[in-house]
Amino acid sequence: MQIVPTTLPGVLIVESRVFSDDRGFFNEVFVASKFRELGLPTQFVQDNCSRSIRHTLRGLHYQVTAPQGKLVRASAGRIFDVAVDIRRHSPTFGKWFGTTLEAGDGRQLWIPPEFAHGFLVLSDEADVSYKCTTEYDHPADRSLAWDDPAIGIQWPITVGVTPLLSPKDSVAPRLETADLFA
Repeated sequence: MQIVPTTLPGVLIVESRVFSDDRGFFNEVFVASKFRELGLPTQFVQDNCSRSIRHTLRGLHYQVTAPQGKLVRASAGRIFDVAVDIRRHSPTFGKWFGTTLEAGDGRQLWIPPEFAHGFLVLSDEADVSYKCTTEYDHPADRSLAWDDPAIGIQWPITVGVTPLLSPKDSVAPRLETADLFA
């Protein structure tokens, strides 16, 4: 396993070797000792999985209390995964990083606590699995507008297609009015 830095300090791509043959592939997704050596968390308290269809956009999500660090991967299909720095004190406040994750590519995205997270499904269907460092806390759950021009995420959305959003995400506030971290 190795880590690849991104344009946002703390947001990392975790790459691990994929062993492929005619039968399919094998990939070690999480090995505590290797994560520890790389300076990544080894204590995760919740695993989540979602299935979504093409053009579904989930996010940008975060928790204002008990913020979650997330280790995200596509376990089926292909997604464009995004992290946004929402720490007002940070020199990269409001900046984003995005990357494509595809089942079997051996890549995961580590998103530290106090970052918003979202993804767009690029394949017909995608399963997204992610490990969290804290449990889900419904009262602390927040969403940030996926299309906020102050952030300017360059989502790879097909021209003429409107992303499929949850009711919560369709009315999410913009960065300037959102409940964020100091």
